[in-house]
This record gives sequence, C-alpha cells and structure tokens, in this order.
Amino acid sequence: MIGMGAVGTEVVAHLLNSSVASEIVAVDQVQAKAQAEIWDFAHTTSFIYARNPRLIAGDYADTAGSDIVVITAGAQLKQGETRDSLVGINTRVIRDIIARVEAASPDAIVLMVTNPVDVMTQVALRHSAYPKSRLISLGTIIDTARFMRIVSDHVGIDPKNIFGYVLGDHSHTGFIPWSLCNVCGLDVDAYCELNGLPPLDRMAVRQSVLQIGLDIFAGKGNTNHGIAASVFRIIRAISGNERSVLPVGTLLQGEYGVDGAVMSVPCVVGRSGVQRIVACRFTPQEQTAFEASHAHVRELLALAGL
Repeated sequence: MIGMGAVGTEVVAHLLNSSVASEIVAVDQVQAKAQAEIWDFAHTTSFIYARNPRLIAGDYADTAGSDIVVITAGAQLKQGETRDSLVGINTRVIRDIIARVEAASPDAIVLMVTNPVDVMTQVALRHSAYPKSRLISLGTIIDTARFMRIVSDHVGIDPKNIFGYVLGDHSHTGFIPWSLCNVCGLDVDAYCELNGLPPLDRMAVRQSVLQIGLDIFAGKGNTNHGIAASVFRIIRAISGNERSVLPVGTLLQGEYGVDGAVMSVPCVVGRSGVQRIVACRFTPQEQTAFEASHAHVRELLALAGL
C-alpha cells in the first residue's frame, strides 16, 4: 500500500477482515504515520477471525515481490479544487513512485488510485515497462457504485440487483450508458412502469452521481469509504480470479474508437489483471458522450506532457 492516508488505511482494514492477503506492507512519505497505522491494525488481529497476515511498515524494498501494489499517494484535493488541478504535481509524484514500485515488484499488478486517476495511470504506463493489463486505473468503479445506490434508493431494492455502469472518465465527463442498464433484468423505465414507480429522471441521476463525491468531500474533507471498497472489489476479483466485469480504466488501443488513452470501459478482471476489454454497443447519444469524455482526457494528457 503506497500511501497511508484515509483511503489506503481503509483498504488495509478491508484486507485484514477478508483473508485475502498473506502480507501487507504499508509505505508512506511520513514513516511514523505508516508505523502507527500498522501497530494499530496489529492490535485488532486478536479479535478478527480471518487470516492473520504479516504486517509491515517499511520502504519500497520491503514491498519486493508484491502480487498487488495499490498507489494512493499524491497531492490531495483542497476545497474549491477539481481533480484536474492535480495533474502537474501528481505527474511528478507518480513518475517517482512507479520507478520505485517497478524496481521492487516488476511482476505485480498495480492499481492506481491517485487523481486524476486515468491520467496518472497513463503517466505510470509511459514511465514503466508494466503492460497495460497489469496497470489498472480505479476508473469509474466508484462512480458506478454511486449510480447503483442512487437507482437502488429510487426502486427500493438492494443495489446488487441494479446493473449498469458509469463509463468514460472519472470526472465531470463521466456518462451513464442507459442502454446497458437494467433492474432485475428489466429496462430501468420498464421496471418502474411495471412496478408502479415514477420514472427516473436520467439527467438528475447523472448529476447526483457526479455531485455526491464533491458533497462528501465538502462535508468531511475526504472521500474514503466508497473508494476503499472499490479498490478492494478489484483486489477480490484479482485474488479470486473471478473474471468479473468491472468498469476500470485501461489503455485503449483502438477499442471504442480510441487509440492511446486510458479510459473506463467494461473489462474482464481476473488473476492476470485486465484479461479482456468487453465490446459494447452504444447508442448515438452515448457515443457522443463517450467522445466528449475522451476529449477531456486528451486535454489532461497534454497538461501531463503526454
């Protein structure tokens, strides 16, 4: 775990409770912070009836041979900033981190969480020899989780019975391909009509998905629970070789008409990372939204010097 802020620390908590990891190494710019968190976590293991992993607070050398490396380190948002404003400083941070990670664990799968996450993933790809299948952006998986919850609240059923994605870029340009969404196998509008519910306001749902993270940040100064759960969801898919379809960011090389940009699309995720990019058919309106998201990613890549 590179970066033991609010997100990195909570991911470690998920790992401790899940029996997924045999060893967890915490690295932070403030060594005392990493050490204190690891000591604190160690004092929970007497009461957690799961695998008892080895816990280490150390440096990059201690991470050698890692199966999975999660990068959350970097400059964090301040009130009034957007993720885009972090491009310059975090580009420099990630260039340094990915060199250290690759030197220690060249065969690892790397999960990028640092914002703007898709651009930072592309920075890491440019400055390392990791293949795109093993350098994965958290992408829009958190946006998708928020979407499923918002729809769940409207229809009054468990969010795990909602199917759909937010795709494109983890920013204000993320979009919902409604043609791919359903509730219990039914088109969203059909489900509402057949079950006596008012129709969803699709524009309002998208606005809520994009706004809620900012509202959480405004209320408590960070967004950690949902993001940590999203990171852990990817780790579970990898460790269990699930071949689950998740909306993560990966380098597109011709898929969806995009060449040379990391964007979030449905991907099969398993033991080797992104095993396959799933081809989907968008409506013309959805394709336009995807192209707008792609244009925004290109703007940020230019800022990062890519």
